[in-house]
Amino acid sequence: MSPDYLRSVYRRMLNERGETVVHRRYTGAGPNRPRFDVEVMAVVVGYDEKDFVGAIQQGDRKIILLAEDLIDAQVALPITSNDRIVVRGKELSIIAPDDSTRRVKGELIAYELQCRG
Repeated sequence: MSPDYLRSVYRRMLNERGETVVHRRYTGAGPNRPRFDVEVMAVVVGYDEKDFVGAIQQGDRKIILLAEDLIDAQVALPITSNDRIVVRGKELSIIAPDDSTRRVKGELIAYELQCRG
């Protein structure tokens, strides 16, 4: 499976099931610190009960978004747990940004984020 093929599969999934979310990165410190917001398409799903092991808790969400969309929006990668995701107006903390699961031949296709909030 080539990276281009998998990227097209993810793009089709986002077009069918995705919604607009905001990737938010704060800079500086303090309550009025500046932020950089970028709208991207993502698939937002909850976890199944069988997934509630380790650090995954009830209410956590799995968010899948294309790395290419972040790059096109000039977001400096990688996504870290200091970044935030805004879903339907609610800011979520990124608990675990996974940039390994959705790689093909070493190329990052999509991030899988465990988010809470």
